[in-house]
Order: sequence, then C-alpha cells, then structure tokens
Amino acid sequence: MPELPQMKNRGRWDIFCTVVDNFGDIGVTWRLARQLVAEHAVDVRLWVDDLRAFERLCPEIEIHAPQQWQQGVEVRQWAAEWQPVEAADVVIAAFACQLPSPYMDAMAARETPPLWMNLDYLSAEDWVIGCHGLPSVKYKSVQKFFFFPGFQKGTGGLLRETGLLERRRQFQQNPEARREFLQGLGIDPAPAAQLISLFAYENTGLASWLDTLAADSAPTHLLVPEGRILGDVERWLGINGLVAGALHVREALTVQVLPFIRQDQYDHLLWCCDFNAVRGEDSFVRAQWAGRPLLWHIYQQEENIHLDKLEAFLALYTKGLSAPAAEAISGLWRAWNAGQDIADQWLATRKHWPELQKHAEAWCLEQALQADLAAALVQFYVNWI
Repeated sequence: MPELPQMKNRGRWDIFCTVVDNFGDIGVTWRLARQLVAEHAVDVRLWVDDLRAFERLCPEIEIHAPQQWQQGVEVRQWAAEWQPVEAADVVIAAFACQLPSPYMDAMAARETPPLWMNLDYLSAEDWVIGCHGLPSVKYKSVQKFFFFPGFQKGTGGLLRETGLLERRRQFQQNPEARREFLQGLGIDPAPAAQLISLFAYENTGLASWLDTLAADSAPTHLLVPEGRILGDVERWLGINGLVAGALHVREALTVQVLPFIRQDQYDHLLWCCDFNAVRGEDSFVRAQWAGRPLLWHIYQQEENIHLDKLEAFLALYTKGLSAPAAEAISGLWRAWNAGQDIADQWLATRKHWPELQKHAEAWCLEQALQADLAAALVQFYVNWI
C-alpha cells in the first residue's frame, strides 16, 4: 500500500461497539480507536454499550460517565435513551452492530454524507476478498460499505501498531526484561519449564491436555488469565473457587491463575510463552504477532459455520509446513474446537516443534507485509473523499 498522503486531520470518526462476548468486540475496537488517534491524527468517539466489560481492559474507565477521554479517545456511553449528536465524517459499525435510529437520521441529515462502514469479523474464507470494500445497504442518502479484516491481499489486513514487531523482537531477545515482566505478575517458572498461556472458552478437551502435560517428562508452567476456561481447570484440579494468584502443582505441570490484564500486558505475556492457546479474534491476532506456535479456540456459531472459518485459516496457515507437521497442528486445532481428547494430537504436534516454531515466525513476518487494519481504513477514507 502506498504511503498515506499528509493531512493535518483525517476527520472525526465514530466507532460503535456492542459488547457481545465480554471482551472480543471491545478489545478490537479499543485497539483500533487508540491506534487511529495515535498514528493517524483522527478524532475518535468510541461508543460502547457496556462500560463494565470495558473496565477490565481499561481500569481507568468511569463506568457511569456518559462522556470521558481515555488515552486520547473520547469514550461515550451508548445508552438505551439516545441523546442527539452530530454524525461523524466516518462511521464504523463494528461487527454488524445496529446503529441507533436517531443517529442514522443524523447521518442522512449531513450536507456531505459520511463514510459508513461495517467492520466485519475476521475470516480467511475466499469470499471475503470478493466482498471487501463493496457497497452494502443504503439508508436514505448514506451508503454503507463492507470492510473485512483478513490475511490476504485484497482484504483490510490485521490490527498492528507501528513498530510492534520490533518491540516484540527486542523484548524476546532480552532475558532480563522477560524475567522482570513475569515477576511483576508473580510468575517464577522453573528454568527448564515450557511456558504456555491458556485463554479459551469452556472446553471438554482440556482435561486430556492437562493430563498429558502433567505426565510429561519435561516441566510445564501453564498461565491461565481469568476467564471462561477457569471452570474446566477447577474440575481437573478437583477444587472450587480458583482466583488470581492461585498456584497448583500436579506432577510435571504447574497451573497458575493470572488476573485479567491490560492489552499491552497481555501482548507481553504472549511474547514470553513458548505456546499460546487463544480464543475469539483479538487474542488470536495478537498471538500471531508473538511469532510463537498457537492453538485457536474459535467462537462457536450456529450450525457450526465457524468450522468453515477454522478450515479456511488452517488452509492458509499450514502452507509451507511439511505434510506431517501440517497434519499434526491441524489435527490439534480440529480436536480442540470439537471438545475432543487432544492427548495424541498434542504429542504429535510436539514431534514437529522446531519446524512449527520457525513457521510461526515466518507467518508473522509474512502477515506484516500487508498494510495494517487502521492504515487500510484510513486509506479507504482518503480514496473515498
């Protein structure tokens, strides 16, 4: 993508976010809003309907404030009783959320209609390239456009802040920085232990994985940020009420519960680990930028259509791997997303560890050749005006 033209200000942008799955939607829109402000001279209003969920990502949020500024972003409470405001120059409906009717009327009332985009869910499916940037529905004089994040040329790319990979590289090459970060979270792994992060939805296949890790000849330190998978961890341990700071050892496996941490801290956690189990969209993308092998727990959808997305990504991700390594990592992902016993798939994956490590870094660098999502959105706006 050519360098964006210099503009003193690229207008006011409104980003609308309805919190559907606790943190995924707000996680993506919060990253995007901050990057637009910091890197593209954009004035952003972020409209959020659940500030309590937002508070977990940004503890400074005042959950009852109708209007506040956080890290340069104007955060507005998307209340049921909508108060009239002037529509922005660019309007982003994140993940197909429905805009308030009075706001849509305000868009139509502008002398110059705004650019209205539906920022859709991330997918590697082939049809995304054909639909990206196309007109969608129209409301009076205002045309909406599809905007798809993606992994291939012809899509909107992935969220990636300027300099992210260089900061990651410097961190991963600095053992002291890694040690200090882990100590700050109360993590003191054994010198030879592999470090694994686990952030996932509920999964009946977890017990088989933990059994395998516990029986391994090599030690594993499993880091579990507070979240939905914690109930399954409790059942495996045979205890109730796991909270942040809890630490339990069973044979070769140490399980440690971490508090829900800020996005930047979570990035560093991913960078520290040898393997990252992630879920949804935001943590999935950040694990790819970590350049380490990963396991994705995709968000389940009706009629199992999410499995098509899983297969589409695997088809892309495993290119360049040897056939045995591709079969092993694909089998692990499929079994995990089906809630099946993954012991055999994990052991098969471990046989190809050096190749998978090298491939994870190569995939990261390949994706970084594309324009990032924020830059692609700004370019779309520049082209539109």
